[in-house]
Amino acid sequence: MTPLLALLLAGSAAPAMVVIDEAATIREEPPPHGAIGQSTAWRISDAVPAPRSFEFRKRALHVGAAIGIHPIDHDEIYYVVSGTGIVHSDGEEQALKPGMAAWLYRGARVGIRQTGDEALVLIIAYPNADPKPEAP
Repeated sequence: MTPLLALLLAGSAAPAMVVIDEAATIREEPPPHGAIGQSTAWRISDAVPAPRSFEFRKRALHVGAAIGIHPIDHDEIYYVVSGTGIVHSDGEEQALKPGMAAWLYRGARVGIRQTGDEALVLIIAYPNADPKPEAP
């Protein structure tokens, strides 16, 4: 490969991958959208340098905890790792158990609450908003 070709290819290369240990991202906090109960949050994508196109998180809703009902301006996925819960979207509710995913659509009012005797552990993924262009 010629030095010029190598230089041109280097300028268009994707960033190097980022590997994150979830243990480095853990924190105890009330769940978002209402602070209902307590949760363990693994804010995994927070460890990825900006810009990034989506968020990837893990959250354990402790017994009695919930992510309160809130509007979303993007599609969002709740995937159940363990425990049980009830997901809400625009007045409809569905029970969830391990191995189930709830795909929630932009424009809906959504939330999820823990049920049962053990924490509800979720993987949550959603796109970031497109960055706003800077004003001239």
